[in-house]
Amino acid sequence: MITNDTLETRYLTLLKKSLLNVLYLENEARIVYLVGHLLGGTFPPVKQAIADFLDIKNSDIFRAIDGWRTVGGHLVYGGLNNLGQPDEVAARNFLYCAHTMIGAARLDNLHTCLDTIVRDNIPGDLIETGVWRGGATIFMRGFLAARAINDRVVWVADSFDGLPAPLHEKDSGWDLSKGVLPYLCVSLEDVKDLFQRYELLDEKVRFLKGWFRDTLPDAPISRLALLRLDGDLYESTMDALNSLYPRLSDGGFVIVDDYDALPQCREAIHDFRSRYAIEDPLIPIDAVSVYWRKESRKFSNVAARPSLIFALLKRFLN
Repeated sequence: MITNDTLETRYLTLLKKSLLNVLYLENEARIVYLVGHLLGGTFPPVKQAIADFLDIKNSDIFRAIDGWRTVGGHLVYGGLNNLGQPDEVAARNFLYCAHTMIGAARLDNLHTCLDTIVRDNIPGDLIETGVWRGGATIFMRGFLAARAINDRVVWVADSFDGLPAPLHEKDSGWDLSKGVLPYLCVSLEDVKDLFQRYELLDEKVRFLKGWFRDTLPDAPISRLALLRLDGDLYESTMDALNSLYPRLSDGGFVIVDDYDALPQCREAIHDFRSRYAIEDPLIPIDAVSVYWRKESRKFSNVAARPSLIFALLKRFLN
């Protein structure tokens, strides 16, 4: 007999595999094989190509992509552009078939955090700031659906127009905008379409379209149980923390996707935690990502209620 718990587990496991495209990994490897030869300007004889296709699971390409699905990221297959320079960025624009970049380890971490939130009855909604194709938020909504949880909302925050041009001094030299990395630019319509294909687009999914500095300060979110940061830049990471961390419930989670992948993201985390004396331990997820659990009430009392602090100081000084 298949129990409800088993059905839930099977559904969420299958959802993760689908988001990661591990169910059809050999077909992605075949695409990479073709694109690699096209970019390189060489192609094997037809019989050799057919043999390579049939035996693709034993190829280095397949093993490389399979490895990336565990830890997140891309397999970059470079060629040469018309100037004879490496053209890896162009290759990335159409080589990635999965619906999330974050990999199995980070999806499993997200799953564990959600389980803990429900187990410990931590109040609040769920949000990701910087969603790409929406895979992590799709999993959040799938989790709520599987557990029949109807009192939480999944917030999907993104410009849906790629990353902003670097304006903050600590983002200098890190232009990740759509003119440089167009594969990071996924439209709101495409993300909504993906939610719909998973049959998870409903009133419990809400979208915040625009730069974080414009959309997050006045976002109609009262409390959060989980804040997943994937804004890449110092400014984007800090904008999300400044606006949303005061709304994070005690016992809630902060997940930082690019902590050890992008130095400006790491610096934003350190600056913010130092400014508010946040000492909750940073816990590694994989080689680049970390998370922490908000255990202290000190920050929320100070940051979310500044008027009270000023009133107390005024009374003391008088």
